[in-house]
Amino acid sequence: MILIIDFGSQYNQLIARRVREHHVYCQIEPPDIDIEKIKSLHPEGIILSGGPASIYENSSPKVDKGIFDLGIPVLGICYGMQYTVDALGGEVIGAEKREYGFAELSIKDPSGIFYGIEKETRCWMSHGDSAGRLPKGFKVTASTPNTAIAAVENSEKRFYGLQFHPEVIHTPQGKKMMGNFLFRICKCRKSWTMKSFIREATEEIRSQVGNGHVILGLSGGVDSSVAALLLHRAVGNHLTCVFVDNGLLRQGEAKRVRDLFRRYFKVNLRFVDARRQFLQELKGVLDPERKRRIIGRIFVDVFEREARNIEGAGFLAQGTLYPDIIESRSAFGGPSAVIKTHHNVGGLPRKMKLKLIEPLKHLFKDEVRLLGKELGLPDDLIWRQPFPGPGLAVRIIGEVSASRLALLRKVDTILLEEIKAHNLYRSLWQSFAILLPLKSVGIMGDQRTYENIVAIRAVTSEDAMTADWAKLPHILLARISNRIINEVRGVNRVVYDISSKPPSTIEWE
Repeated sequence: MILIIDFGSQYNQLIARRVREHHVYCQIEPPDIDIEKIKSLHPEGIILSGGPASIYENSSPKVDKGIFDLGIPVLGICYGMQYTVDALGGEVIGAEKREYGFAELSIKDPSGIFYGIEKETRCWMSHGDSAGRLPKGFKVTASTPNTAIAAVENSEKRFYGLQFHPEVIHTPQGKKMMGNFLFRICKCRKSWTMKSFIREATEEIRSQVGNGHVILGLSGGVDSSVAALLLHRAVGNHLTCVFVDNGLLRQGEAKRVRDLFRRYFKVNLRFVDARRQFLQELKGVLDPERKRRIIGRIFVDVFEREARNIEGAGFLAQGTLYPDIIESRSAFGGPSAVIKTHHNVGGLPRKMKLKLIEPLKHLFKDEVRLLGKELGLPDDLIWRQPFPGPGLAVRIIGEVSASRLALLRKVDTILLEEIKAHNLYRSLWQSFAILLPLKSVGIMGDQRTYENIVAIRAVTSEDAMTADWAKLPHILLARISNRIINEVRGVNRVVYDISSKPPSTIEWE
Protein backbone atom coordinates (compact mmCIF):
# COMPACT_ATOMS: atom_id res chain seq x y z
CA MET A 1 0.00 0.00 0.00
CA ILE A 2 0.93 3.64 -0.46
CA LEU A 3 0.47 6.19 2.30
CA ILE A 4 -0.53 9.71 1.24
CA ILE A 5 0.06 12.54 3.70
CA ASP A 6 -2.52 15.27 3.20
CA PHE A 7 -0.93 18.72 3.46
CA GLY A 8 -4.17 20.39 2.37
CA SER A 9 -3.96 20.14 -1.39
CA GLN A 10 -7.11 20.54 -3.44
CA TYR A 11 -5.76 17.60 -5.43
CA ASN A 12 -5.10 15.08 -2.64
CA GLN A 13 -8.07 12.92 -3.62
CA LEU A 14 -6.80 12.96 -7.19
CA ILE A 15 -3.46 11.56 -6.00
CA ALA A 16 -5.28 8.67 -4.36
CA ARG A 17 -7.40 8.03 -7.43
CA ARG A 18 -4.32 7.98 -9.67
CA VAL A 19 -2.64 5.45 -7.39
CA ARG A 20 -5.70 3.21 -7.35
CA GLU A 21 -6.06 3.42 -11.12
CA HIS A 22 -2.79 1.48 -11.13
CA HIS A 23 -4.50 -1.18 -8.93
CA VAL A 24 -2.42 -0.24 -5.89
CA TYR A 25 -4.16 0.40 -2.56
CA CYS A 26 -3.54 3.71 -0.78
CA GLN A 27 -4.74 5.65 2.24
CA ILE A 28 -4.82 9.38 2.91
CA GLU A 29 -3.82 10.40 6.43
CA PRO A 30 -3.37 13.81 8.12
CA PRO A 31 0.17 15.11 8.77
CA ASP A 32 -0.14 14.60 12.52
CA ILE A 33 -0.27 10.82 12.06
CA ASP A 34 1.93 9.08 14.61
CA ILE A 35 5.14 7.53 13.25
CA GLU A 36 4.29 4.25 14.99
CA LYS A 37 0.96 4.11 13.15
CA ILE A 38 2.82 4.71 9.89
CA LYS A 39 5.09 1.75 10.67
CA SER A 40 2.08 -0.43 11.50
CA LEU A 41 0.57 0.27 8.06
CA HIS A 42 3.71 -1.15 6.36
CA PRO A 43 3.55 1.20 3.35
CA GLU A 44 5.71 0.46 0.30
CA GLY A 45 6.02 4.19 -0.23
CA ILE A 46 4.86 7.59 1.04
CA ILE A 47 3.53 10.48 -1.03
CA LEU A 48 3.53 13.98 0.50
CA SER A 49 0.77 16.04 -1.12
CA GLY A 50 0.79 19.67 -2.10
CA GLY A 51 -0.86 22.38 -0.05
CA PRO A 52 -1.60 26.11 0.07
CA ALA A 53 0.83 27.00 2.87
CA SER A 54 4.38 28.33 2.77
CA ILE A 55 6.92 26.16 4.55
CA TYR A 56 7.94 29.17 6.66
CA GLU A 57 4.49 29.95 8.03
CA ASN A 58 4.10 29.09 11.72
CA SER A 59 0.93 27.17 11.00
CA SER A 60 2.31 25.25 8.01
CA PRO A 61 1.61 21.49 8.22
CA LYS A 62 4.48 19.13 9.01
CA VAL A 63 4.77 15.37 9.29
CA ASP A 64 7.17 13.50 11.58
CA LYS A 65 10.63 13.66 9.99
CA GLY A 66 11.04 10.04 11.03
CA ILE A 67 9.43 9.07 7.71
CA PHE A 68 12.82 9.72 6.10
CA ASP A 69 14.42 7.09 8.36
CA LEU A 70 12.04 4.26 7.46
CA GLY A 71 14.07 3.11 4.47
CA ILE A 72 11.11 3.40 2.07
CA PRO A 73 10.63 5.71 -0.95
CA VAL A 74 9.15 9.17 -0.43
CA LEU A 75 7.65 11.35 -3.18
CA GLY A 76 6.97 15.00 -2.39
CA ILE A 77 4.59 16.91 -4.67
CA CYS A 78 4.65 20.73 -4.71
CA TYR A 79 4.50 21.70 -0.98
CA GLY A 80 5.47 18.08 -0.26
CA MET A 81 8.70 18.61 -2.20
CA GLN A 82 9.37 21.85 -0.36
CA TYR A 83 8.81 20.13 2.98
CA THR A 84 11.25 17.36 1.97
CA VAL A 85 13.92 19.88 0.96
CA ASP A 86 13.50 21.86 4.18
CA ALA A 87 13.29 18.82 6.49
CA LEU A 88 16.50 17.31 5.09
CA GLY A 89 18.60 20.46 5.40
CA GLY A 90 18.01 22.30 2.13
CA GLU A 91 16.50 25.73 1.63
CA VAL A 92 13.16 26.90 0.25
CA ILE A 93 12.84 30.44 -1.06
CA GLY A 94 10.05 32.68 -2.32
CA ALA A 95 10.05 32.43 -6.10
CA GLU A 96 10.88 35.58 -8.04
CA LYS A 97 8.02 34.77 -10.37
CA ARG A 98 5.09 32.68 -9.25
CA GLU A 99 4.09 29.92 -11.60
CA TYR A 100 0.50 28.83 -12.15
CA GLY A 101 -0.87 26.79 -15.04
CA PHE A 102 0.89 25.01 -17.88
CA ALA A 103 4.70 24.96 -18.04
CA GLU A 104 7.21 23.33 -20.37
CA LEU A 105 9.19 20.73 -18.45
CA SER A 106 12.75 19.87 -19.52
CA ILE A 107 13.91 16.53 -18.12
CA LYS A 108 17.62 16.30 -17.41
CA ASP A 109 17.75 12.68 -16.22
CA PRO A 110 15.30 10.25 -17.92
CA SER A 111 15.50 7.63 -15.17
CA GLY A 112 13.66 6.99 -11.91
CA ILE A 113 10.33 8.81 -11.99
CA PHE A 114 11.05 10.06 -15.51
CA TYR A 115 11.87 6.65 -17.00
CA GLY A 116 10.39 6.44 -20.50
CA ILE A 117 9.18 10.06 -20.45
CA GLU A 118 9.95 12.42 -23.32
CA LYS A 119 12.67 14.95 -22.47
CA GLU A 120 10.35 17.85 -23.28
CA THR A 121 6.82 17.62 -21.94
CA ARG A 122 4.13 19.78 -20.38
CA CYS A 123 3.24 19.94 -16.72
CA TRP A 124 0.86 21.80 -14.42
CA MET A 125 2.39 24.21 -11.92
CA SER A 126 0.74 25.88 -8.93
CA HIS A 127 3.28 27.35 -6.53
CA GLY A 128 4.84 30.49 -5.09
CA ASP A 129 7.83 29.13 -3.13
CA SER A 130 10.56 27.01 -4.74
CA ALA A 131 13.59 24.98 -3.70
CA GLY A 132 16.72 27.18 -3.57
CA ARG A 133 19.45 24.96 -2.14
CA LEU A 134 19.18 21.16 -2.19
CA PRO A 135 19.96 18.83 0.72
CA LYS A 136 23.06 16.67 0.56
CA GLY A 137 22.74 13.76 -1.88
CA PHE A 138 20.04 15.40 -4.03
CA LYS A 139 20.30 16.46 -7.67
CA VAL A 140 18.07 18.38 -10.07
CA THR A 141 16.27 16.15 -12.57
CA ALA A 142 13.98 18.61 -14.37
CA SER A 143 13.36 22.33 -14.79
CA THR A 144 10.97 24.81 -16.43
CA PRO A 145 11.73 28.27 -17.85
CA ASN A 146 10.63 29.87 -14.56
CA THR A 147 11.68 27.16 -12.07
CA ALA A 148 15.25 25.92 -12.25
CA ILE A 149 14.55 23.19 -9.70
CA ALA A 150 11.30 21.62 -10.90
CA ALA A 151 12.17 18.05 -9.89
CA VAL A 152 14.80 16.50 -7.60
CA GLU A 153 15.90 13.11 -6.43
CA ASN A 154 18.19 11.28 -4.07
CA SER A 155 18.30 7.93 -5.85
CA GLU A 156 20.35 6.27 -3.11
CA LYS A 157 17.71 6.90 -0.45
CA ARG A 158 14.83 6.86 -2.97
CA PHE A 159 13.58 10.35 -2.14
CA TYR A 160 11.92 12.27 -4.98
CA GLY A 161 10.36 15.70 -5.36
CA LEU A 162 8.17 17.24 -8.06
CA GLN A 163 7.36 20.94 -7.93
CA PHE A 164 4.50 20.35 -10.40
CA HIS A 165 1.38 18.20 -10.09
CA PRO A 166 1.61 14.81 -11.86
CA GLU A 167 -1.84 13.78 -10.61
CA VAL A 168 -3.84 16.26 -12.74
CA ILE A 169 -4.85 15.62 -16.33
CA HIS A 170 -3.00 18.81 -17.34
CA THR A 171 0.28 16.92 -16.87
CA PRO A 172 -0.03 14.52 -19.85
CA GLN A 173 2.76 12.17 -18.71
CA GLY A 174 1.73 12.36 -15.06
CA LYS A 175 0.10 8.93 -14.96
CA LYS A 176 3.28 7.33 -16.28
CA MET A 177 5.37 9.23 -13.71
CA MET A 178 3.11 7.95 -10.93
CA GLY A 179 3.41 4.44 -12.33
CA ASN A 180 7.20 4.71 -12.31
CA PHE A 181 7.12 5.68 -8.64
CA LEU A 182 4.76 2.85 -7.74
CA PHE A 183 6.36 0.01 -9.69
CA ARG A 184 9.98 0.90 -10.55
CA ILE A 185 10.77 2.62 -7.25
CA CYS A 186 8.35 1.25 -4.62
CA LYS A 187 8.11 -2.23 -6.22
CA CYS A 188 4.34 -2.35 -5.65
CA ARG A 189 2.16 -5.12 -7.06
CA LYS A 190 -1.14 -4.64 -8.90
CA SER A 191 -3.26 -6.35 -6.27
CA TRP A 192 -6.03 -3.80 -5.59
CA THR A 193 -9.19 -5.09 -7.30
CA MET A 194 -12.83 -5.26 -6.29
CA LYS A 195 -12.60 -9.04 -5.95
CA SER A 196 -9.77 -8.68 -3.47
CA PHE A 197 -11.70 -5.93 -1.69
CA ILE A 198 -14.79 -8.15 -1.31
CA ARG A 199 -12.70 -10.95 0.20
CA GLU A 200 -10.98 -8.68 2.70
CA ALA A 201 -14.10 -6.66 3.54
CA THR A 202 -16.33 -9.68 4.19
CA GLU A 203 -13.71 -11.19 6.50
CA GLU A 204 -13.37 -7.90 8.37
CA ILE A 205 -17.16 -7.48 8.71
CA ARG A 206 -17.62 -11.04 9.98
CA SER A 207 -14.85 -10.55 12.51
CA GLN A 208 -16.35 -7.27 13.70
CA VAL A 209 -19.99 -8.42 13.89
CA GLY A 210 -19.53 -11.96 15.21
CA ASN A 211 -22.98 -13.18 16.29
CA GLY A 212 -24.36 -9.62 16.47
CA HIS A 213 -26.96 -8.00 14.26
CA VAL A 214 -26.51 -5.10 11.84
CA ILE A 215 -29.08 -2.52 10.75
CA LEU A 216 -28.72 -0.33 7.67
CA GLY A 217 -30.77 2.60 6.44
CA LEU A 218 -31.37 1.68 2.79
CA SER A 219 -32.19 4.65 0.56
CA GLY A 220 -32.10 2.88 -2.79
CA GLY A 221 -29.10 4.91 -3.95
CA VAL A 222 -25.86 3.40 -5.18
CA ASP A 223 -23.90 3.72 -1.93
CA SER A 224 -26.43 2.26 0.49
CA SER A 225 -27.43 -0.46 -2.02
CA VAL A 226 -23.83 -1.61 -2.48
CA ALA A 227 -23.25 -1.50 1.27
CA ALA A 228 -26.39 -3.61 1.80
CA LEU A 229 -25.28 -6.33 -0.62
CA LEU A 230 -21.73 -6.43 0.76
CA LEU A 231 -23.05 -6.77 4.31
CA HIS A 232 -25.60 -9.37 3.20
CA ARG A 233 -22.81 -11.41 1.64
CA ALA A 234 -20.81 -11.15 4.86
CA VAL A 235 -23.43 -11.75 7.57
CA GLY A 236 -26.59 -12.93 5.74
CA ASN A 237 -29.66 -12.85 8.00
CA HIS A 238 -27.71 -10.96 10.66
CA LEU A 239 -28.47 -7.84 8.57
CA THR A 240 -31.76 -5.96 8.55
CA CYS A 241 -32.24 -3.06 6.14
CA VAL A 242 -34.73 -0.34 6.96
CA PHE A 243 -36.27 1.61 4.08
CA VAL A 244 -38.13 4.75 5.08
CA ASP A 245 -40.58 6.00 2.45
CA ASN A 246 -40.59 9.73 3.16
CA GLY A 247 -42.89 10.59 0.27
CA LEU A 248 -40.13 12.66 -1.31
CA LEU A 249 -38.94 10.03 -3.77
CA ARG A 250 -39.13 9.78 -7.55
CA GLN A 251 -41.90 7.95 -9.36
CA GLY A 252 -41.94 4.23 -8.47
CA GLU A 253 -38.68 4.25 -6.47
CA ALA A 254 -40.11 2.87 -3.24
CA LYS A 255 -41.64 -0.14 -5.01
CA ARG A 256 -38.45 -0.79 -6.95
CA VAL A 257 -36.32 -0.91 -3.81
CA ARG A 258 -38.77 -3.25 -2.11
CA ASP A 259 -38.95 -5.61 -5.08
CA LEU A 260 -35.21 -5.67 -5.77
CA PHE A 261 -33.90 -6.24 -2.26
CA ARG A 262 -36.69 -8.23 -0.65
CA ARG A 263 -37.72 -10.44 -3.57
CA TYR A 264 -34.61 -10.67 -5.75
CA PHE A 265 -31.68 -10.44 -3.32
CA LYS A 266 -33.63 -11.94 -0.36
CA VAL A 267 -32.37 -9.28 2.04
CA ASN A 268 -34.21 -8.74 5.34
CA LEU A 269 -36.01 -5.49 4.59
CA ARG A 270 -38.34 -3.46 6.80
CA PHE A 271 -40.45 -1.05 4.79
CA VAL A 272 -41.73 1.97 6.73
CA ASP A 273 -44.41 4.24 5.24
CA ALA A 274 -43.78 7.64 6.85
CA ARG A 275 -45.06 9.85 4.02
CA ARG A 276 -47.77 11.53 6.06
CA GLN A 277 -45.42 12.42 8.92
CA PHE A 278 -42.83 14.03 6.65
CA LEU A 279 -45.41 16.07 4.72
CA GLN A 280 -47.10 17.32 7.89
CA GLU A 281 -43.80 18.55 9.35
CA LEU A 282 -42.79 20.24 6.09
CA LYS A 283 -46.06 22.15 5.72
CA GLY A 284 -45.40 25.87 5.38
CA VAL A 285 -41.59 25.49 5.52
CA LEU A 286 -39.75 27.59 2.92
CA ASP A 287 -36.14 27.77 4.11
CA PRO A 288 -33.98 25.01 2.50
CA GLU A 289 -31.78 24.50 5.57
CA ARG A 290 -34.84 24.10 7.78
CA LYS A 291 -36.24 21.57 5.30
CA ARG A 292 -33.05 19.54 5.53
CA ARG A 293 -32.99 19.65 9.33
CA ILE A 294 -36.63 18.60 9.58
CA ILE A 295 -36.17 15.72 7.15
CA GLY A 296 -33.01 14.58 8.95
CA ARG A 297 -34.68 14.73 12.38
CA ILE A 298 -37.77 12.81 11.29
CA PHE A 299 -35.62 10.20 9.57
CA VAL A 300 -33.65 9.70 12.79
CA ASP A 301 -36.85 9.42 14.83
CA VAL A 302 -38.46 6.92 12.45
CA PHE A 303 -35.27 4.91 12.03
CA GLU A 304 -34.66 4.81 15.80
CA ARG A 305 -38.22 3.69 16.49
CA GLU A 306 -37.89 0.90 13.95
CA ALA A 307 -34.44 -0.13 15.18
CA ARG A 308 -35.74 -0.64 18.72
CA ASN A 309 -37.98 -3.38 17.35
CA ILE A 310 -35.05 -5.27 15.80
CA GLU A 311 -33.91 -7.80 18.37
CA GLY A 312 -30.19 -7.88 19.09
CA ALA A 313 -29.30 -4.88 16.93
CA GLY A 314 -25.79 -3.88 17.97
CA PHE A 315 -24.33 -2.35 14.81
CA LEU A 316 -25.33 0.48 12.53
CA ALA A 317 -24.03 0.38 8.95
CA GLN A 318 -23.69 3.43 6.70
CA GLY A 319 -22.68 3.86 3.07
CA THR A 320 -20.06 6.50 3.88
CA LEU A 321 -17.46 6.94 1.12
CA TYR A 322 -13.79 7.90 1.31
CA PRO A 323 -14.24 11.53 0.16
CA ASP A 324 -16.71 12.03 3.06
CA ILE A 325 -14.11 10.75 5.54
CA ILE A 326 -11.33 12.89 4.09
CA GLU A 327 -13.39 16.07 3.97
CA SER A 328 -14.90 15.62 7.42
CA ARG A 329 -11.52 15.42 9.12
CA SER A 330 -10.01 18.27 7.07
CA ALA A 331 -6.36 17.95 7.84
CA PHE A 332 -5.49 21.54 7.08
CA GLY A 333 -7.17 24.91 6.94
CA GLY A 334 -9.78 24.37 9.66
CA PRO A 335 -13.48 23.67 9.23
CA SER A 336 -14.99 24.45 5.86
CA ALA A 337 -17.86 26.88 5.50
CA VAL A 338 -21.27 25.24 5.60
CA ILE A 339 -22.74 25.43 2.10
CA LYS A 340 -25.63 23.14 2.93
CA THR A 341 -26.23 20.50 5.56
CA HIS A 342 -25.50 16.96 4.40
CA HIS A 343 -28.37 14.59 5.12
CA ASN A 344 -26.88 11.61 6.86
CA VAL A 345 -27.50 9.39 9.85
CA GLY A 346 -24.14 10.24 11.37
CA GLY A 347 -25.75 11.19 14.67
CA LEU A 348 -27.37 7.80 15.12
CA PRO A 349 -24.47 5.75 16.53
CA ARG A 350 -23.96 8.06 19.52
CA LYS A 351 -27.65 8.47 20.18
CA MET A 352 -28.54 4.82 19.76
CA LYS A 353 -25.36 3.42 21.28
CA LEU A 354 -24.75 1.24 18.27
CA LYS A 355 -21.30 0.41 16.95
CA LEU A 356 -20.64 1.90 13.55
CA ILE A 357 -19.77 -0.11 10.45
CA GLU A 358 -18.76 1.75 7.28
CA PRO A 359 -17.83 -0.97 4.77
CA LEU A 360 -17.25 1.49 1.89
CA LYS A 361 -15.28 4.10 3.84
CA HIS A 362 -12.07 3.54 1.85
CA LEU A 363 -13.72 3.64 -1.60
CA PHE A 364 -14.30 6.39 -4.15
CA LYS A 365 -17.57 6.62 -6.08
CA ASP A 366 -16.22 4.98 -9.23
CA GLU A 367 -14.90 2.09 -7.12
CA VAL A 368 -18.31 1.68 -5.46
CA ARG A 369 -19.87 1.28 -8.90
CA LEU A 370 -17.31 -1.40 -9.80
CA LEU A 371 -18.03 -3.13 -6.50
CA GLY A 372 -21.76 -3.03 -7.17
CA LYS A 373 -21.22 -4.70 -10.54
CA GLU A 374 -19.11 -7.39 -8.89
CA LEU A 375 -21.90 -7.99 -6.34
CA GLY A 376 -24.56 -8.35 -9.04
CA LEU A 377 -26.46 -5.06 -8.83
CA PRO A 378 -28.34 -4.22 -12.05
CA ASP A 379 -26.72 -1.62 -14.29
CA ASP A 380 -29.55 0.90 -13.97
CA LEU A 381 -28.98 1.07 -10.21
CA ILE A 382 -25.18 1.03 -10.45
CA TRP A 383 -25.27 3.99 -12.82
CA ARG A 384 -28.11 5.77 -11.02
CA GLN A 385 -27.33 9.46 -10.85
CA PRO A 386 -26.84 10.95 -7.38
CA PHE A 387 -30.09 11.81 -5.64
CA PRO A 388 -30.14 14.08 -2.56
CA GLY A 389 -31.02 12.62 0.83
CA PRO A 390 -33.92 15.06 1.30
CA GLY A 391 -35.19 13.95 -2.10
CA LEU A 392 -37.56 16.11 -4.11
CA ALA A 393 -38.05 18.44 -1.12
CA VAL A 394 -34.91 20.36 -2.11
CA ARG A 395 -35.92 20.39 -5.77
CA ILE A 396 -39.14 22.19 -4.89
CA ILE A 397 -38.21 25.79 -4.20
CA GLY A 398 -40.62 26.94 -1.50
CA GLU A 399 -43.28 24.92 0.26
CA VAL A 400 -43.45 21.14 -0.20
CA SER A 401 -46.95 19.70 -0.66
CA ALA A 402 -48.46 16.52 -2.04
CA SER A 403 -49.74 18.32 -5.15
CA ARG A 404 -46.39 20.01 -5.90
CA LEU A 405 -44.59 16.67 -5.39
CA ALA A 406 -46.97 14.94 -7.79
CA LEU A 407 -46.35 17.63 -10.41
CA LEU A 408 -42.56 17.46 -10.07
CA ARG A 409 -42.57 13.65 -10.26
CA LYS A 410 -44.32 13.78 -13.63
CA VAL A 411 -41.84 16.38 -14.92
CA ASP A 412 -38.88 14.41 -13.58
CA THR A 413 -40.10 11.19 -15.19
CA ILE A 414 -40.40 12.82 -18.61
CA LEU A 415 -36.96 14.42 -18.31
CA LEU A 416 -35.22 11.15 -17.43
CA GLU A 417 -37.08 9.24 -20.13
CA GLU A 418 -35.79 11.66 -22.76
CA ILE A 419 -32.23 11.78 -21.38
CA LYS A 420 -32.09 7.99 -21.47
CA ALA A 421 -33.69 7.80 -24.91
CA HIS A 422 -30.86 9.99 -26.23
CA ASN A 423 -28.24 7.73 -24.50
CA LEU A 424 -26.95 10.61 -22.36
CA TYR A 425 -27.83 9.33 -18.88
CA ARG A 426 -24.45 7.78 -18.06
CA SER A 427 -22.43 10.65 -19.50
CA LEU A 428 -24.18 13.15 -17.22
CA TRP A 429 -23.33 13.41 -13.54
CA GLN A 430 -26.86 14.57 -12.75
CA SER A 431 -29.97 15.60 -14.67
CA PHE A 432 -33.09 16.71 -12.86
CA ALA A 433 -35.96 19.19 -12.70
CA ILE A 434 -36.68 21.96 -10.21
CA LEU A 435 -40.12 23.36 -9.46
CA LEU A 436 -39.92 27.11 -8.98
CA PRO A 437 -42.13 29.20 -6.65
CA LEU A 438 -43.11 31.32 -9.65
CA LYS A 439 -45.87 31.37 -12.22
CA SER A 440 -45.92 32.90 -15.67
CA VAL A 441 -48.47 33.90 -18.25
CA GLY A 442 -48.92 31.58 -21.20
CA ILE A 443 -51.32 30.71 -23.98
CA MET A 444 -52.75 27.21 -24.38
CA GLY A 445 -55.61 26.48 -26.73
CA ASP A 446 -56.16 30.19 -27.40
CA GLN A 447 -56.69 30.73 -23.67
CA ARG A 448 -54.58 32.66 -21.19
CA THR A 449 -52.84 30.51 -18.58
CA TYR A 450 -51.02 31.43 -15.40
CA GLU A 451 -49.08 28.31 -14.46
CA ASN A 452 -45.89 26.94 -12.91
CA ILE A 453 -42.32 27.27 -14.20
CA VAL A 454 -39.91 24.35 -14.04
CA ALA A 455 -36.14 24.54 -14.53
CA ILE A 456 -34.03 21.75 -16.02
CA ARG A 457 -30.54 21.13 -14.63
CA ALA A 458 -27.97 18.83 -16.28
CA VAL A 459 -24.27 18.81 -15.40
CA THR A 460 -21.10 16.92 -16.24
CA SER A 461 -18.53 16.22 -13.53
CA GLU A 462 -15.96 13.70 -12.34
CA ASP A 463 -16.54 13.95 -8.61
CA ALA A 464 -19.07 16.76 -7.96
CA MET A 465 -16.32 18.99 -6.56
CA THR A 466 -16.69 21.04 -9.74
CA ALA A 467 -19.28 20.73 -12.49
CA ASP A 468 -20.07 22.16 -15.92
CA TRP A 469 -23.56 22.68 -17.27
CA ALA A 470 -24.20 20.12 -19.97
CA LYS A 471 -24.49 21.33 -23.57
CA LEU A 472 -27.56 19.24 -24.35
CA PRO A 473 -28.63 19.14 -28.03
CA HIS A 474 -31.25 21.76 -28.85
CA ILE A 475 -33.47 19.10 -30.35
CA LEU A 476 -33.44 17.24 -27.02
CA LEU A 477 -34.22 20.39 -25.03
CA ALA A 478 -37.08 21.13 -27.39
CA ARG A 479 -38.43 17.61 -26.99
CA ILE A 480 -38.21 17.78 -23.16
CA SER A 481 -39.93 21.18 -23.06
CA ASN A 482 -42.66 20.14 -25.48
CA ARG A 483 -43.51 16.96 -23.58
CA ILE A 484 -43.54 18.62 -20.15
CA ILE A 485 -45.80 21.50 -21.22
CA ASN A 486 -48.16 19.18 -23.11
CA GLU A 487 -48.27 16.27 -20.66
CA VAL A 488 -48.01 17.89 -17.22
CA ARG A 489 -51.07 19.92 -16.28
CA GLY A 490 -50.01 23.02 -14.38
CA VAL A 491 -46.74 23.82 -16.21
CA ASN A 492 -46.56 26.36 -19.05
CA ARG A 493 -42.87 27.30 -19.10
CA VAL A 494 -39.55 25.35 -19.04
CA VAL A 495 -36.14 27.01 -18.55
CA TYR A 496 -32.63 25.55 -18.71
CA ASP A 497 -29.95 26.26 -16.07
CA ILE A 498 -26.60 27.19 -17.70
CA SER A 499 -24.56 27.89 -14.53
CA SER A 500 -21.51 25.89 -13.48
CA LYS A 501 -20.08 24.88 -10.09
CA PRO A 502 -18.53 27.09 -8.80
CA PRO A 503 -20.02 29.65 -8.42
CA SER A 504 -23.35 27.78 -8.35
CA THR A 505 -23.96 24.48 -6.59
CA ILE A 506 -25.34 21.50 -8.49
CA GLU A 507 -28.58 21.35 -6.50
CA TRP A 508 -30.56 24.56 -6.13
CA GLU A 509 -31.17 24.07 -2.40
